[in-house]
Amino acid sequence: MNRNLSDISNLLRKNLTIGRSYNALKVLGSYYISKWLKKPVHWGKPISISIEPTTSCNLRCPQCPSGLRSFSRPTGMLSLPVFQQAINELHRTTGYVTLYFQGEPYLNTQFLDMVSYANRHRMYTATSTNAHYLTPANAEKTVESGLDRLIISIDGTTQDTYGKYRIGGTIEKVLEGTKNLVEAKRRLKASTPHIIWQFIVFGHNEHQLDEVKRLAKTFKVDELAIKSAQIYDYETGSDLIPSQGKYSRYKKSDEHFAIKNKLQNHCWRLWNSCVITWDGKVVPCCFDKDGTYRLGSLEEHSFAEVWKNAAYHKFREQILKGRQYIDICKNCSEGTSVWKN
Repeated sequence: MNRNLSDISNLLRKNLTIGRSYNALKVLGSYYISKWLKKPVHWGKPISISIEPTTSCNLRCPQCPSGLRSFSRPTGMLSLPVFQQAINELHRTTGYVTLYFQGEPYLNTQFLDMVSYANRHRMYTATSTNAHYLTPANAEKTVESGLDRLIISIDGTTQDTYGKYRIGGTIEKVLEGTKNLVEAKRRLKASTPHIIWQFIVFGHNEHQLDEVKRLAKTFKVDELAIKSAQIYDYETGSDLIPSQGKYSRYKKSDEHFAIKNKLQNHCWRLWNSCVITWDGKVVPCCFDKDGTYRLGSLEEHSFAEVWKNAAYHKFREQILKGRQYIDICKNCSEGTSVWKN
């Protein structure tokens, strides 16, 4: 993953504390000991966390439970007190917070207040957006909030291509939102947020890769990320799978498709990070989109109690015994994203 020097500098400036460094060493050590012993040992707290501002979204992307309105878990908005509870407990050991899981974060009216709160605790903050709400006013507030990293989804360079996946979206809104943010940074003489255009490669947009690279330079974004697509029910094939193999998470074997990367019986994510849903539930990672594996709740326990509880221990134990038996692991993309300048 590429970052420019100012982004790396900001990450290091915020993250490097004695408490966070010591915590990272404990987490890393326990992870390798667990791999060696083949049983879960865990020291420390997460190095990074994801917190979900909302499950709501203005778009209807066909591979997303927010877009499909298909959640079996409750939907809603994260409250500022729940967010503050997590930050208050974790900021001394955890230096990176992603304010995103499912949904469009800007639909939560307190989203930028949350960013500001984490920023005041010297946490590196990141999020992902479809950019439809990056009005001039919101762009200025975003820069003022101290947000460090902003991913903007742009999966096409024309309305026809963009709209095939980002159903209900408008490419002009994405371009306008990007322009507003770049202008707000210039006007306020700010180095953040680090603006990333994320282009997910599908079968219908792979012919626009050269064009999106050109467009990224025109709009002066800091980085262009070329990412492989996660496809549900990929085994029998899909029009969404690109023809260029290097941009696909899947390979064809006989008449069926299989995920490229081999499932190893260990997972760094289960030791160094977690996801907190809008209603305070703790789930293992971003692949548990429907919150099937709920390992605890911040409404009932402290984060430390959840992080070390029997449910978490058992889940880590399952990972070490056989990830192929855990459904959210079967489509895991670790090592399959492709990043470009």
